[in-house]
Amino acid sequence: MHIRDFADPDWDAVWPIFRQVVLAGETYAYDPAWDSAHAMSVWVESPPGHTVVATDGTDMLGTAKMGPNRPGRGSHVATASFMVSEHARGRGVGRSLGEYVVDWARANGYAAMQFNAVVECNHAAVRLWKSLGFQIIGTVPEAFDHATQGRVGLHVMHRYL
Repeated sequence: MHIRDFADPDWDAVWPIFRQVVLAGETYAYDPAWDSAHAMSVWVESPPGHTVVATDGTDMLGTAKMGPNRPGRGSHVATASFMVSEHARGRGVGRSLGEYVVDWARANGYAAMQFNAVVECNHAAVRLWKSLGFQIIGTVPEAFDHATQGRVGLHVMHRYL
């Protein structure tokens, strides 16, 4: 597996992953009615943010985006979002992308990293982020309308770099 900078031609392979994840209704509150162009405008970060893809040869495995959690006086804390193709789950793609974003944030001078909305019943993600040093610092009750479980909480997870 190789993690590299996103390039505009990658969107043709990232879009099906984005669509698959959003349509599942289990992890992101993005609108499933978004078209490809709108989704790309939301997913692909402009500097100082950064977007990457994880590939295995020509196979697109996943993607991550990262950057400051807030502008101005909040810009010393980074945030990130991740999507892994259904066919690539369980192969370490999420862990590799997670390690990449932590390293990227540290190398770019961020003091900490915060995930604003980790769905509490996304046990694989919660386990992964905890294993990478993140802690749950709070949960917003019933803040996410899960496709099969109804309203569930969103964890805010944090770690110092």
